[in-house]
Amino acid sequence: MSSRNIKASIRVLLADDQLPARLGLEALLSTYKDIEVVGAAADGREAMELADRLCPDLILMDGRMPVMDGVEATRQIKARHPNITVVMHSMYGSLEADAKSAGADVFLLKGCPPDHLVATVREAVARCQEQVEDRARFTEPHRKEK
Repeated sequence: MSSRNIKASIRVLLADDQLPARLGLEALLSTYKDIEVVGAAADGREAMELADRLCPDLILMDGRMPVMDGVEATRQIKARHPNITVVMHSMYGSLEADAKSAGADVFLLKGCPPDHLVATVREAVARCQEQVEDRARFTEPHRKEK
């Protein structure tokens, strides 16, 4: 990944039903100048509403939450906002296949070292941004020189 593709500030939405987890993630991510936590959701439905309103670059999504789980929220968010990066962050490794089929860009187990989580956030956004740029180049009409 080239660092030129990483935005000056990565706008992150947190989605986790456990308040201590949300607060801990916010405290961790807020220590980095290039990461801005723009919102926090306690369930998948709230994550969808905040994604519509805040247009984050990345959602750090818990897999299992009340009202709407992270897998279904990911499916619906990616259908509406394909350029939002979703990192499924769960303690249940068994959710990885479902998360990927729902459109999650990355699956990350909870309990990973903080520096790994931060690196994953940065790399996932950079990779998704590169894919968006590639799609834009591919779909631009090819003009013939006259």
